[in-house]
Amino acid sequence: MTASSSALSQERAAVADACRRLGAAGLLIGTAGNVSMRVEDRVAITATGAVLARLTPDQVTVVDLDGDVVAGTLRPTSELELHLGVYRRYGTGAVVHTHAPMATAVSCVIDELPCIHYQLLALGGTVRVAPYATFGTRELAESVLAALDGRSAALMANHGALTHATTLDKAVENALLLEWACGVYQRAAAMGRPRFLDDQQQLAVIEAAIARDYGSTHPVPPVPPAQEEEPMKGENR
Repeated sequence: MTASSSALSQERAAVADACRRLGAAGLLIGTAGNVSMRVEDRVAITATGAVLARLTPDQVTVVDLDGDVVAGTLRPTSELELHLGVYRRYGTGAVVHTHAPMATAVSCVIDELPCIHYQLLALGGTVRVAPYATFGTRELAESVLAALDGRSAALMANHGALTHATTLDKAVENALLLEWACGVYQRAAAMGRPRFLDDQQQLAVIEAAIARDYGSTHPVPPVPPAQEEEPMKGENR
């Protein structure tokens, strides 16, 4: 196996692993959804018709940035142009599209998911809902790309959700975070009118996160060794 083919195998395996993780978390059902990662000028992406929660590396196809297949025997997802559009416009490293139940339900009701919790700032704040368009179409791709401006996530009206990030692991984490936030919104809305964080509150969170390096672990400073007391004059030890 050449170095190049070995790298392709690793990329295909990583996409398959991510799909199984999303499936285990309940964000993927059957063949609905698609996942990809970009390495330089190639993209490893799920094949159309594959059951994502049980995806295997041979069900991941590798294409170039023009969409031409360079590895694999299966046709890539019908949302290939959407994924390639995200890579071209935002220079990101991975894309996750799901039909996650909470996100999909929210996308059927509102035009924007407000900043109901400060953790949504990790996705850029409020999450826009791209207008509905038929799957696999240029119209859908363009509306989602516009909704992603300045954001790491978008909802797709009556369809699902899309997240992206510099790494595949982070794109998966973003998908999980978005689904959690949609669940919080649904539960809050069922009890009454939810409160949202305004611009000033959001800025305060950002400043606090920067000051405290929020999201990173920090070791406890070592306790300095006890200083031995100097003996008093005339004292024997």
